[in-house]
Amino acid sequence: MDWLLVDLEHGNISDDSMHEIVAAAASCGVSPIVRVVEGRHWMIKRALDSGAHGILVPALETVQDAKDVAQASKFPPLGTRGFEPLLAVEKFVEQHPHGGGVKELTGREYLGQANNSLVIAVQIETKSALENVNEIARVPGIDVLFVGPFDLGISIGHPITGGKMDQELVEAIESVQEAARAAGVATGIYCDCGEDAKEWAGKGFLMNSVVTDMIALRQVVSQKFKSAE
Repeated sequence: MDWLLVDLEHGNISDDSMHEIVAAAASCGVSPIVRVVEGRHWMIKRALDSGAHGILVPALETVQDAKDVAQASKFPPLGTRGFEPLLAVEKFVEQHPHGGGVKELTGREYLGQANNSLVIAVQIETKSALENVNEIARVPGIDVLFVGPFDLGISIGHPITGGKMDQELVEAIESVQEAARAAGVATGIYCDCGEDAKEWAGKGFLMNSVVTDMIALRQVVSQKFKSAE
């Protein structure tokens, strides 16, 4: 597992629980990515100060929204993020694969690396964001355009039904990838099964979800009960 999404937008997760999940994931060698409720400066600050390895900002609408996200995510002179690394540095450690001591980052080392190493992803899931996707992709500091296919489909009038995408939605998603390619940034997409994630990966999407905890738990429990029939 490369990364784990801590979903503050839709999930029932409080601020203190976010800190605990970020720490638990990082200690297992999995990068915690926090999806904030929206692209507010204080929300982004709280997520990154917890030690998240990146953020995912939902429901982008405009180029200015993307610029605001980048500004809030970067330390000066690239942005306006305040400096408080005490909790964050604990989630970035180095250890030799065959054991030995653990090297923790210092605050100065975190400051020197954060602007370049933290993943700043924004969701393209509204009609407005789709219309502005070429400009959004070129905003300095944005690393990933992450497609929310269900919301995007609803927003452009082609909702996903029965697990099937209309051709118009497929073309919209492809246009996001084209914009990202032209700007030299990565793409990702929400998937709720491994098969879909593999398919999109084959098309060049690099940051794909595979399953949610609620779906996974339901599937496992259902399988176990079915096997007992």
